[in-house]
Amino acid sequence: MRFTTERHLDGGVVEREFALGEIPGVLWTPASASAPVPLILLGHPPLGLHRMYPRLAARARHAVADGFAAAAIELPGSGDRPRWAAAEQARADLRRAMAAGGPVSDEIVDALVLPLVDRAVPELRSALDALLALPEIGGPVGYSGGLISVGIRLAVVEPRIVAAGLFAGSLVPRVMVEEARQVTIPLHVLLQWDDEGNDRQAALDLFDAFGSPEKTLHANMGGHTGVPQSAGQDAAGFFARHLLPSPAVPG
Repeated sequence: MRFTTERHLDGGVVEREFALGEIPGVLWTPASASAPVPLILLGHPPLGLHRMYPRLAARARHAVADGFAAAAIELPGSGDRPRWAAAEQARADLRRAMAAGGPVSDEIVDALVLPLVDRAVPELRSALDALLALPEIGGPVGYSGGLISVGIRLAVVEPRIVAAGLFAGSLVPRVMVEEARQVTIPLHVLLQWDDEGNDRQAALDLFDAFGSPEKTLHANMGGHTGVPQSAGQDAAGFFARHLLPSPAVPG
């Protein structure tokens, strides 16, 4: 891991851009901490880190204020990374299917999601190796947001991730629904009830499939961009319970 920039933000947040080989990323840490802090990996859609930066930075600032470090890396084929022809074709097929008003076929969903999961998850695990080697980060690790299929795969294969907050989505391959049955870590799933781009029943079926003994569905009225501020507060409480050390009991 090679750090390329560093700047200090309001609220005692240090923001550093880094490169992990060809993969760009951003790390946010407290400017001062008495001990290594847990880490939250911030997921995001494949729209590019620069385009997603305002939302990611806002989430990261909240995470640092709550006692965490936060990090995000660029997804394969996004941002400044080399173009990925198969992924761009799959996105074009999805746009055509949605514009036509018909159902999105399993073939389109598989072509759109599965190769991305197969590439992104090993890269996220490599990023974890590098991030957890830093003296200011000590784990444990949570995963927050992004493509729910990436979160599913990470929860199954990465033992360092002990809790995940996921955004409900319906463009989930059938094989990923089956993988969800293997997830056992605590989950906090956010669902916008009237999300125009989401099949609500498919999202509910996926939530039902998760094998986690502790899973919470946080549903709010409203569309995709209508997430209330209280939803972020609830997610913060979830990560605090599972990632931060419990207060010492006097006595």
